[in-house]
Amino acid sequence: MTTTIDAAPVLLDGASTDPVIRQVVRSRLIAITDQMRMALQSVSGSPTVTEASDFFTGIYLPDGDFVTMGHQVTFEAPPVGALIRHLLGGKMKLKDGDRIIGNDPFVGALHQNDVQMCAPLIVDGELLGWAGVMAHETDLGGMDFASWSPKATEVWQEGLRIPAVKLVDGGELREDVLDMILTASRLPAQVGLDIRAFIATLNVASDRLTELSRRYGKPTVLSVMHAMVDDAEELTRARLRELPDGVVHTRDFLEHDGHENVLYVIDCVLTKRGDSLHFDFSGSSGQAQGFVNCSRAGLAGGVAGAVIPTLGFGIPWNEGMLRPVEISAPDGLVCTAVAPAPVGSATVEAVWTVSNVVSAAINRLLLATPKYAHRAQAVNSGTMATFNLSGRDRHDKVFGLHLMDPLAGGFGAFADHDGQNAAGPINAPCPSIADVEVNEQKNPLFYHYRRLAPDTGGAGRRRGGVGAEVGLTVSVPQAEALVMTHGAEVPNSAGIGGGLPGGLIHQRFTEAGGATKNLGPKPGSFPITPEDLFEVTWQGGGGLGDPLDRDPAEVLADVRYGVVGTVAALETYGVVFDESGEVDEAATAVARRGIRAARLGVDPAALSDPAPVTDDPVAGDIKLSDRLVAARGETGQWQVRTVDGAVLSRGSTRWREGAHRFETALPPKAGDELHADLAVTGWACPVTGALLAVDIHPRNEEPFHDLDLDFDSLTGDDR
Repeated sequence: MTTTIDAAPVLLDGASTDPVIRQVVRSRLIAITDQMRMALQSVSGSPTVTEASDFFTGIYLPDGDFVTMGHQVTFEAPPVGALIRHLLGGKMKLKDGDRIIGNDPFVGALHQNDVQMCAPLIVDGELLGWAGVMAHETDLGGMDFASWSPKATEVWQEGLRIPAVKLVDGGELREDVLDMILTASRLPAQVGLDIRAFIATLNVASDRLTELSRRYGKPTVLSVMHAMVDDAEELTRARLRELPDGVVHTRDFLEHDGHENVLYVIDCVLTKRGDSLHFDFSGSSGQAQGFVNCSRAGLAGGVAGAVIPTLGFGIPWNEGMLRPVEISAPDGLVCTAVAPAPVGSATVEAVWTVSNVVSAAINRLLLATPKYAHRAQAVNSGTMATFNLSGRDRHDKVFGLHLMDPLAGGFGAFADHDGQNAAGPINAPCPSIADVEVNEQKNPLFYHYRRLAPDTGGAGRRRGGVGAEVGLTVSVPQAEALVMTHGAEVPNSAGIGGGLPGGLIHQRFTEAGGATKNLGPKPGSFPITPEDLFEVTWQGGGGLGDPLDRDPAEVLADVRYGVVGTVAALETYGVVFDESGEVDEAATAVARRGIRAARLGVDPAALSDPAPVTDDPVAGDIKLSDRLVAARGETGQWQVRTVDGAVLSRGSTRWREGAHRFETALPPKAGDELHADLAVTGWACPVTGALLAVDIHPRNEEPFHDLDLDFDSLTGDDR
């Protein structure tokens, strides 16, 4: 029987009010989502799914709002909802047993590689909700293997686009549609197995939801689903009311669009009022001619990918968290590209960078909230360097690999502890990568090394976690590598409160003759043989606070552990070791004073010593960062001053007005080369030279004020 679906409100008469039953149903819905995950990983043959968890599973309300989601990739929940809403607005007649497949970035997907499927959950002729699944497929056609096409100028060159079609019609697999999809792929067996895994995943959801609704009643199940979303919205709004009102401005960059090394800006202005957030991306660059763009679905996914894990502690992760969020941006930007713009690398370029700026903005609000300051964090692993490999294995069969190891970037520093090493990005709360042996077993790949990379974490009082690095070659006579990234000339893992950004990505290639060349951000495709060596070092997380405030004993421990080098220990942290390898406290004090004096351009002897920094609140004041506080002056007027007593602004939080500005550079590392269009500006306390912030900005533009908060909201006077 065909059921016409609309998003009209569902009548909840007859729903159980028993709190025990309702909690059981809640728990079962969450468990079903995890059972969907297990089904997907059990059937899939792709290491991207089975090892690296690059996928999404979730349950949706009839109108497309998601009720549950797994803890895999946080920016994939809204795109599946967009696919559902596309169906709701169309003329497709749906019935029990239908399974719809799509991957069109201008309908709801992030890029063509992200194949999504959804199923209407119809019980006794009534729509109860939807189940959704989405995962990265290694190849969906296009002009280059892996459907990443650096030279693409339009979306048609990037692989098969599936708007929304029935793959399973009333329980019957449409082999003709499946054959059409698989014919477009260079890896039909792998893609075919994944698609069957999608079907199995949706079947699990359908069976479990039907069983649940017949046990407790459809009104009860649907009522609980609505309540879960409403509860998350209420909790999120309550949390937002605890944060200060005002405007936060953040910015990040993408270099090279596959054609030219043009610098693209992702600009975010966050306005927080009461219990709502408004993100304005209007200041971002226009859409690129190359494949670094994302569609509007990608923008929504990038925002969700940061909002959910940053604010969602203790809150159910569902659509309710996004109801207080509004996004503004005109069409035609690098983050709202319109067809036929290429978007093949959207997930690791524009979408990823959107999450960076959203994370940076929200964490500035957390840092200025005493209750949550300990949760404030610098940007995590601000980019993912992509490595794909294709060719024929030793059995002359076509193989293809999308390496997920780059998820092992460093976590950003927190206000009360260092970032974790190789812990991954904000958008993958439970990151995982395949064992070296698994990758070598499944593909003709050989690792020379996989290890933590020293000096990749952003320096600070709290250090960003370091990223990892790999050296790779192949075990067949020749294969084709496809390499691309952003962040080779842009430090995307921004620090906070004087913390430095994580290190740049380094991509190197050593040919058989021994000549090594820096590949830069977008080298594209090139052959690789067993005599060659490809090496890449990933970005660590951003740091928090002035590196000179870090306990010398912690710097010594970092050096002994191998995550900070001795040069960085001296030049960045100002820590001097004696002949026995222990900290020379007197020499360290002299070195640190010299670095602070150099920031101000004064004689070290004329410099005041800075006050010690702790994690404790400042009595009577509101900490904005390690060394900045908002306080009332003698006349009662609000001002921002440093903990060392220098008043930087009055009547506003635009503290840069009174800080000492100086031109600086990032700590030198072998192979680092900042983009020619960027400059680095430091801001220091004019009394002590303590570092307050480091801005990366276009060379032809002045740095902007990132914080413009409502003073009354800092104290709770008007809440």
